[in-house]
Amino acid sequence: MADGSPAILLVDDDENNRYTLSRRLKREDYTDITEAVNGRVALELMRDRSFDLVLLDVTMPEMDGYEVLRQIKSNMNLRDIPVIMISALDAIESVVRCIELGAEDYLPKPFNPILLKARIGASLEKRRLRFQEEAYTRTIEAEKRRSDDLLRAMLPPGAIRELKATDEVKPRRYEGVAVLFCDIVEFTAYCDKNPPEKVVAELQTLIEEFERVIAVHGLEKIKTIGDALMATAGLLQPLDEPLVAAARCGLDLVAATRRVHPNWGIRVGIHQGPVVAGIVGKTQFLFDLWGDTVNMAARIGACAPINSVFMSSLVWMRIRSRCQAQAQGLFDLKGKGSIELVECLAIT
Repeated sequence: MADGSPAILLVDDDENNRYTLSRRLKREDYTDITEAVNGRVALELMRDRSFDLVLLDVTMPEMDGYEVLRQIKSNMNLRDIPVIMISALDAIESVVRCIELGAEDYLPKPFNPILLKARIGASLEKRRLRFQEEAYTRTIEAEKRRSDDLLRAMLPPGAIRELKATDEVKPRRYEGVAVLFCDIVEFTAYCDKNPPEKVVAELQTLIEEFERVIAVHGLEKIKTIGDALMATAGLLQPLDEPLVAAARCGLDLVAATRRVHPNWGIRVGIHQGPVVAGIVGKTQFLFDLWGDTVNMAARIGACAPINSVFMSSLVWMRIRSRCQAQAQGLFDLKGKGSIELVECLAIT
């Protein structure tokens, strides 16, 4: 309310009782008081506006306090509102029944003003603390979601699962991993000719589409390096045919560039073999891969013409029954000499 006073609903069929209790509450500086002449009216009022406390008489015609209390506590939108029962009935059975139905407290008539003040104050304080705890919980949950979003931005899903399960991601050597490098052609020249806001927005759109394609094929995005992207198949997430999945993903990445403005061209290189993976860094940690397989994938990709997917002929032989390819000749790869490369045309 505007004056900060808690909203109290007073439910009693006796006008004199309502008048007496209302005056007592106003003397205690509770100014936002609404009166209901019976249980039905009380429930209608509670559906139309929110209350911080209900003072509910037990003995009423049409609908007694027990039934009103039962309906309040069975309504998911009302059940958290504290209810103090006030009645001339002082039998222990009545008290027990009210508590079992969910009443916050019970006061007999004629009520003791000091006890009434204390129990109203205690009920309102419990409600305030409950709201405070719920707000704190929401804040913690929001921080957790932000933390999870940050982890997803830095780590592949498999690494996140291991980190949450064991509080660490152990460095390991992985066998038979398919590594995919995707590089945007002439991106630097495009940057020099266009406003930075446009370049970054368009790159963001393309990377988001790449991430969608990578996820569809069961690969894991490892990182972006400037205008290049690295992903793996069969690293932390098991795949039956990692090389087939990587090749199919590479072809779909090429198709994705044609759907996204400004229709950049890309080169894709794929290689398969052992890699070492782990987290490095302290102030800004990064999950990364190392090894000859990673270097080969990057160098093979650099040899590919625009909008093509390249791999070595030796690697292609492993999936030749699934992959239609065309030989592209010998290429000199740094540290490897002449290697025959093939272009992947389709996956069956």
